[in-house]
Amino acid sequence: DKYIWQFVNGRQINDHIRIPEEIHAQTPLSVKISADLKQRGFKFVGPVIIYSFMQAIGLINDHEIECIYNPG
Repeated sequence: DKYIWQFVNGRQINDHIRIPEEIHAQTPLSVKISADLKQRGFKFVGPVIIYSFMQAIGLINDHEIECIYNPG
């Protein structure tokens, strides 16, 4: 986990989404992580897949502000 959390200095990113149009499929950070993994020999780790992974592991919180599942 140290590898992946180094990209956010160990802190979750909170996007504070207000409207659905602000939801991303990828971000500059997911592009950066994807490129780093590809340099290390990984395949099938494009920016969209990495962004989904970031959501799944809690690296990023992009729930809408009004969502009942938004912890913060």
